[in-house]
Amino acid sequence: MSLDPAGELADPAAVAAALDAAGYLPDAGLATAAFLALRMRRPLFLEGDPGVGKTALAQALATITGSPLIRLQCYEGIDASQALYDWDFPRQILHLRAAGDSATDRAALEQSLYDRRFLVSRPILQALETSPSTLLVDEIDRADDEFEAFLLETLAESSVTVPELGTITASTPPLVVITSNRTREVHDALKRRCLYHWVAHPDFAREVAIVRRRVPQVTEQLARDVAAAVARLRAAGLVKPPGIAETIDWTQALHALGVSQLSPDTAEPTLGAVLKYHEDIARVQRDLDVMLGG
Repeated sequence: MSLDPAGELADPAAVAAALDAAGYLPDAGLATAAFLALRMRRPLFLEGDPGVGKTALAQALATITGSPLIRLQCYEGIDASQALYDWDFPRQILHLRAAGDSATDRAALEQSLYDRRFLVSRPILQALETSPSTLLVDEIDRADDEFEAFLLETLAESSVTVPELGTITASTPPLVVITSNRTREVHDALKRRCLYHWVAHPDFAREVAIVRRRVPQVTEQLARDVAAAVARLRAAGLVKPPGIAETIDWTQALHALGVSQLSPDTAEPTLGAVLKYHEDIARVQRDLDVMLGG
């Protein structure tokens, strides 16, 4: 079974249109990368600053391919058992107790503990057993080198081996999207396995379009004012430059206050919607007119 059985996603333009219909506005480069990942059945490695829409793209790809999104959130110390599978120890104990002294064949009883019903599927195994599926490996840069190596091997084979049960192979390999905020460099071996795309902040016109799509009730003027102000904030060398999510949050906050046009007076009390560090807020407050282009 294909992720695009009807062949509707025949070229990058068709992918762009489908993503647009799903609520995601890609640029030409990102639409091409997504098309190639689908056509070539290769994992898509998305790198970029937090908040540029990497995770949202995976969600949109799941929508346009009609496949469930299965998410593996990476973190420091994650290991194979937390990503792949584990055994349901409490249920195994209950099974032993239920068998009690009535079980005459102890070897058979022990073997029954590793029945498929006691296997807990974690995200990667879920994705391999679900056909079709979209697997999001989110923030791989937060995991360690050993986990990267494990992930590389799993993606190469599209299968996992459970010693007690055998090898489980995907009938249709999942569409894999891997994201990184680049808090550290990911090994070249993993990147070579994938198609790579750097997801940049949107240009002014696309950011206005995204805001208008996500917050349709706001005025065109406010959407343009906020997008222009956020672009200046991103160029100001802040600790945490705002992403698209913060642009949308700021627009919603201003709209909730009845604001139709951005000004220093309306911007200052709402900076907490777009900036998340005290140092950034203090810096912007000192140069508010410059930051807003006033």
